[in-house]
Amino acid sequence: MKITEVVPWLVGAEGTGWGEYLFVEVRTDEGVSGWGEITTTTPTANRGIAAMVRQASDLLVGDDPARIEDTWHKVFRAFTYMGSRGAGTNVVSAVDIALWDIRGKVLGLPVCELLGGRVRDDLLIYTHPDQRRFGTRDGVVEEIRGIVDSGHTGIKFDPFPNKPGVPLADDRYLDGRISRGELGQAMELTALIREAAGPDVELLIDAHGRFDVPNAIRIGQALDELGGIHWYEEPVPPESYRALEQVRGRVRVPISVGERLHTRWDFVPVLENRLADFVMPDVTWTGGISELKKIATMAEAYYVPVSPHDAAGPVNLVAGGQVMATVPNFYRIESSRHDLSGYNRFLTTPLDNSGGRLKLPPGPGLGLEFDMDHLRAHAHDGFHG
Repeated sequence: MKITEVVPWLVGAEGTGWGEYLFVEVRTDEGVSGWGEITTTTPTANRGIAAMVRQASDLLVGDDPARIEDTWHKVFRAFTYMGSRGAGTNVVSAVDIALWDIRGKVLGLPVCELLGGRVRDDLLIYTHPDQRRFGTRDGVVEEIRGIVDSGHTGIKFDPFPNKPGVPLADDRYLDGRISRGELGQAMELTALIREAAGPDVELLIDAHGRFDVPNAIRIGQALDELGGIHWYEEPVPPESYRALEQVRGRVRVPISVGERLHTRWDFVPVLENRLADFVMPDVTWTGGISELKKIATMAEAYYVPVSPHDAAGPVNLVAGGQVMATVPNFYRIESSRHDLSGYNRFLTTPLDNSGGRLKLPPGPGLGLEFDMDHLRAHAHDGFHG
């Protein structure tokens, strides 16, 4: 079997919270295809990465798709002089996931069985509310109660006001500040969500890495006073470990980082310097299934729980899930919504997250089968097979 083409699919996903997904299909000369995903947070990044995927196609045509580790290093090193830990790693991730999908299909086994087998039968989830419904107290309560009533026991949200009219993905994080009034609003919203969710639901606070050190400390200390917060995610931008260290030393609430870290090498200083209580690598950005397994094993040696960032599309969710089914130090897997209908519109068989737990699809590889008619109907011109 040989690789014949690597195809980027940029697909509209209105109503899912992302707007579009970037899937990657690796095709072979025996008709078996594997699927990966990249899906970044902006259209500019999606199109840039899609162009890089096309270059990877030229690199990989004729290669054996069973040589997953060898291919990982081939693609990773192809971008080494532009900085492999970043956009190049996004390409590596998608290809790697797709190759594991192909390998599982050829052998007739789920990916988790190729990684040492399961240590659990399903995966505890944390999920997100639709914060567009947070305009009123009743809207907040109704949204949170809907999640809790669905059986989910972990909720992550960003309570901090955005700049007016500026989407979070486009916020340049120029000043890193939050006013006292805005901080008070954030704590009021968090307290309301705690009241609506009840005492047994774990609340995870996401700062999206947009605060400077003194403001991140001030927020963390406010969360300490509020109490009952399970983690404080990305309090400062990811570029400075020293900034994270300063925050870590001044707050008690557990800290989680990692969705914008690439490969095992970015996680070494986090683990060695005890900078986080949880790590959250993204399987579609950090290096794929191969790398997520390695990072999880590294974290296990430090007794740090792993909770992969899986908030994009269905491949993101299930690829992370295939690894986490085999990982002893797993905390929860992430889903962008408790209602997975936004994912299921792309698939022939819906995903099962009943009771707040993800049940991996039973088929070989990732276990996903795309509805190709739907995919083609919603693919952007120039970005599809």
